Amino acid sequence: MALKIRLARGGSKKRPFYSIVVADARAPRDGRFIEKIGTYDPRLPKDSESRVKVDAAKAADWLRKGAQPTDRVARFLSHIEVDGKAVATWAHGNNPKKGEPGKKAQERAKERADKAAAMAEAAAAPAEEAPAEEAASE
Repeated sequence: MALKIRLARGGSKKRPFYSIVVADARAPRDGRFIEKIGTYDPRLPKDSESRVKVDAAKAADWLRKGAQPTDRVARFLSHIEVDGKAVATWAHGNNPKKGEPGKKAQERAKERADKAAAMAEAAAAPAEEAPAEEAASE
């Protein structure tokens, strides 16, 4: 059974409140869970002590048993220490392709660039020919 330490949403519409739970990876987000180990209230200021509350001992115990934290929960656990070291490690993800436009957008940009180059070439060509015609007529 694959275990996840993840957020389960609670609270009403436009007022989110999350429980940090240990659940089977196949269970629904807000569905059945094994144990609740903390809470997260995103509406509180970032420096507030009650924004994230986690039972560090329980979290460390579940991590030793093989539970995998989600990215957001790993970020929370990396700030909590048990016996002088962080409960979990978290590193900022690197996805260099995330900011690139999609295939169709790249094709449209190339077409626009080709069209602009053709327009610039067409505008430059008559300007060069006009002085040559005036010099020939004199």
